Amino acid sequence: MITTANGAKRTILCVEDERHLRQDIIEELVAAGYEAVGAATGREALRVLDTARPDLILCDISMPELDGHGFLKALRGKHPHLAHVPLVFLTALDGRDEIINGKRAGADDYLVKPVDYDLMLATIEARLREVNRIDEGIWNLRQAMSAAQSGASTSTDGIQKVLDLLSFGVVLLSATQVVFANRIARDIHDARDGISIDKVIHTDSARITADIRNRWHEVSEAARQGRDCLASLAIARRSGGRDFHLTICALPGISLASEMEAQTVAFITDPQNRPAMSAEVLADLFDLTPTEVEVARLLTQGQRTDKIASELSIAPTTVAFHLRNLFDKTGTRRQADLIVLLLTGLTSIDPAQPTISGASTS
Repeated sequence: MITTANGAKRTILCVEDERHLRQDIIEELVAAGYEAVGAATGREALRVLDTARPDLILCDISMPELDGHGFLKALRGKHPHLAHVPLVFLTALDGRDEIINGKRAGADDYLVKPVDYDLMLATIEARLREVNRIDEGIWNLRQAMSAAQSGASTSTDGIQKVLDLLSFGVVLLSATQVVFANRIARDIHDARDGISIDKVIHTDSARITADIRNRWHEVSEAARQGRDCLASLAIARRSGGRDFHLTICALPGISLASEMEAQTVAFITDPQNRPAMSAEVLADLFDLTPTEVEVARLLTQGQRTDKIASELSIAPTTVAFHLRNLFDKTGTRRQADLIVLLLTGLTSIDPAQPTISGASTS
């Protein structure tokens, strides 16, 4: 059984219209040490999600009222804060096209009925292990954020320098004002293209500024109560073009010595200025061949495998071979995971920052 970072049981939501099968699955999950919640239809499952946050969802495809595909679409649309929660489809339809369509719709995995319970538990364990890695990364980031306070210890200066290397804006907020903005956030402010960062984050629009303030206070209150909370909104540019994206996250569980310490963090991303992926860094980190680097680069640009084959003048089967190597070398299992790793990890370091020769990587 995979638990949370603090040892709590993981919760599985089982969406299955066959009552006896649903009960059997829940009993298997409970026996394996998980918390389990059941729902008979997609609509009932959506109501469950109004009050519960599962760590993984098992979902039948063929159901009355709202089928599995409809539920998945509604889940991604109405509950964006659950975007990282794995969804595994359950179905009696084991055709190749059905599996491909399910994965293209956004399912993380696929189990065929009659359910092999050993395979089901192994699949759940593998998916939750990935969730644990994500949670650990978020926890580490929160610890770094909470330490980056103005006038703190010498180690704080080092943490702030690390934050200055990131290629997206990071703004640490107390309950009342901004306490730190990294270099990219300050650059966004200096550009005066729609977002200003002074004592508070504000825009040209009084309505949007009030919306930011309200969401900031909502997230700060959640952090004070020890709860996770996230709020996002788009902010228009003065110059036109693609909107800035602002996401405010709570930093719960942090002991606050004063009202001026960070309770929340705001991330500002600029879709128009996403940095290019470094081929050299990519090759060094994962020991990739030049062709594997090119396949990875084209994947991050949204290219399908057939387009990648055409671009590189190689056969589709060769692209598939390189993809398998990429999965093995990066520890990912599917294209979506690989792309997220590349976009949010490797491109997070701003290439404008100088490289320090001989620096330790330990």
